[in-house]
Amino acid sequence: MAVFKKFALTLAFSSLILVALVGNDARGVPGIEGQSTAELSYSDRHSAVSRLVTKFVERNHYSEPRVNDALSSKVFDRFLETLDGNRMFFYASDIQEFEQYRTLLDDAVSSGNLDPVFEIFSVFRRRNENRLVYSQELINTQPDFSIDEQYQFDRSASAWIETTEEMNDLWRKRVKNDALRLFLTGKDWAESREILEKRYARARKNMAQLESDDVFESFMNAYTQTLDPHSSYLLPRTSEEYRIQMSLSYEGIGASLQIDDDFVMVLNILPGGPAAIDGSLSPNDRITAVGQDDDGELVDVVGWRLDDVVELIRGPGGTVVRLQILAAGALPGSEEKVLRLVRDKIKLEAQAAQKEIITVPRGSGDDLRIGVITVPSFYQDFEARMSGNENYTSTTRDVRRLLQELEKEGIDGLLMDLRSNGGGHLTEAQELSGLFIEDGPVVQVRQTNGRIEILDDPNPKEVFNGPLAVLVNRFSASASEIFAAAIQDYERGVILGQRTFGKGSVQNLYSLDRYAPRTSDPGCGQLTLTIGKFYRVSGESTQHRGVQPDIEMPSLVDATVVGESTRDSALPWDKIDSTGYTVDIKLGEAIELITLSHARRAEIDPDLNFLIDEYAAFATIRNQDTVSLNLEVRRRQQEKIREERLARENTRRSEHGLEALESIEALEDHESQDYILQEAAQIVADMAKLDGHTTASLRGSEQSLN
Repeated sequence: MAVFKKFALTLAFSSLILVALVGNDARGVPGIEGQSTAELSYSDRHSAVSRLVTKFVERNHYSEPRVNDALSSKVFDRFLETLDGNRMFFYASDIQEFEQYRTLLDDAVSSGNLDPVFEIFSVFRRRNENRLVYSQELINTQPDFSIDEQYQFDRSASAWIETTEEMNDLWRKRVKNDALRLFLTGKDWAESREILEKRYARARKNMAQLESDDVFESFMNAYTQTLDPHSSYLLPRTSEEYRIQMSLSYEGIGASLQIDDDFVMVLNILPGGPAAIDGSLSPNDRITAVGQDDDGELVDVVGWRLDDVVELIRGPGGTVVRLQILAAGALPGSEEKVLRLVRDKIKLEAQAAQKEIITVPRGSGDDLRIGVITVPSFYQDFEARMSGNENYTSTTRDVRRLLQELEKEGIDGLLMDLRSNGGGHLTEAQELSGLFIEDGPVVQVRQTNGRIEILDDPNPKEVFNGPLAVLVNRFSASASEIFAAAIQDYERGVILGQRTFGKGSVQNLYSLDRYAPRTSDPGCGQLTLTIGKFYRVSGESTQHRGVQPDIEMPSLVDATVVGESTRDSALPWDKIDSTGYTVDIKLGEAIELITLSHARRAEIDPDLNFLIDEYAAFATIRNQDTVSLNLEVRRRQQEKIREERLARENTRRSEHGLEALESIEALEDHESQDYILQEAAQIVADMAKLDGHTTASLRGSEQSLN
């Protein structure tokens, strides 16, 4: 089970709602009285937008859905998940009462009568306020951390809570765990209590400041994301905030953020930004505190609004911001690290493709030179290209230049590193593929109406025809998958790494003000709808399944948590007719040989074995859904994790004949190596040894490859 239920909601409503602590109230369940808040209701504009969105959904969405009772039931469940995905807030009696709305939400969005939506939210808001009051009362007394009890922090698959006693006990444990986590960072009770008081007070304030627009936007996203994960609705205010603030792409750190339970989580790292250049911040890391300059106080940001955290992180270029990080997948209360980043603008040159050469020794002085081109995204200066500027910036143009430079320097093979490349311009994936294949189709695009467009290689011939491998991971998506699939289908190269994300769909953005009736209030927002799917030249979709590598390699990314296949509303994998493409050379036998060579290395390679052991230990931690609330037990667990990590590193060092490290602090100061990249270069070297020889003559000859 995943440590945290992931909600890919970066919207204003979610930044307020999902961080809030929700609890019991009236409606037949005893609760603690809190301050009253004016009830929210929908407007005529909301009604008009819901009707308009419904028309677009039925006419334009790829799956051609019918807005009926069956869809209503799914929207109902998703809206409840948006409000209370961890099942810590609503009572079973609330859910039972809400059941009257299960098959009415289709009528609500079609007619614009959104009463059921706002009635559900009204209950949620009262539960929230009263539970926060209860949490504030709990911290008047220091918890007893010597008691042996467990806190289940992931309740996404649990039953709804029945009684006030159960709810109070659950929240007692939650508040206790909040305090214990602070104790584990070295704080005493007075400091912890002050932080928690501010945290809970901020959450109450956030909830009180919610507006009808926030509720409407959240519900409309529950509606659209029931269709698929990439369809969404944004109010004008939110779309602008998302474009500018949430990306931190100007004077910031270069990372996109979202809310995940109480935490601000890193969604992705923007190429060319301070975080990407530093390399210490990773997707799914959670930010628990932010400090200004080198000596500023670390301010706890657990439970904050997303835009408030963004405001703390952004700042003038050249200034220092410190982020306290809970690593991706780590348990709440696990040891945290502090990263020091210097704010800066995104560096265009750092966003571009980069090259290097890795020398792979093969005995008797027979070293092989493997060129590596890292492509962080599929970028293109579209405006410059359309204006006729021949020197416009693009991925394909940069890679072509780098290939020419590498060939002049002399390389025996090439590795294209597309790890964590989330995609970009479709035309760049199309043109980049053409640098490595003679000619022919690259990708197929099927529209909602069934029309299929085949996109061909625009380049008349190959730019590079030597040994080629493509390195991918679970964060390689969209355009990256189109490129990797083309290379694999033409058997032009070998795909290495981890199964890719599986984002094989096409979206269109609609500005709703253009379609709204003139009588509607302005500011209807924008709708993103999935209107097509990508297909490989073989006819198989990249959607859902992604691209399966020819040779799998260890990865820290849990494919059961990250990727299209983890999303219950994802469009399915399917297949259409092949394009009838031509494969010049079959790689099957060669892949068998280099896979055997890789397996032999993996058995004895200290670095790969270190990674495998490291990832296995991390997976054990990640798969837990409960933690101890005994302070000494948690401290011993932390220390054990540190000792085991240090032991793994020292085993690796010993096998390399290196001196052992004495402490975990020394390990953290030690620059980590990219062992996956090094092994990928070894595999390309294997391919280079095979190149020009018959695979039959090399079968069973380990000496031929090593």
